[in-house]
Amino acid sequence: MSTVTRAYLDQKLALAKRCSREATLAGAKAAAVATVASAVPTLASVRMLPWAKANINPTGQALIICTAAGMAYFVAADKKILSLARKHSFEGAPEHLKNTSFQGTGRPHPAFFRP
Repeated sequence: MSTVTRAYLDQKLALAKRCSREATLAGAKAAAVATVASAVPTLASVRMLPWAKANINPTGQALIICTAAGMAYFVAADKKILSLARKHSFEGAPEHLKNTSFQGTGRPHPAFFRP
């Protein structure tokens, strides 16, 4: 039975904080892009199209824009967290599990099996 040291736990906590910060930044960047990408056509259509002018009030416009930004934030942050978790789990794996090539076929695994 192995014991867990304080330094090991501090290292894992620092890694988790760094990963969550990277994911937050990735999500914020995606949200900023999605805000602009959804605001321009939404505001332009409300100014130019009679149906949109009559049926989409300012609250509806804000809801359209914020929904796109929120979805982009969570999708980008989740993708970043999953990619970092995959990367770090592969780094911490034992050596006999890191060799993912099968010697019998003579061809490498598809790209989605590689780290």
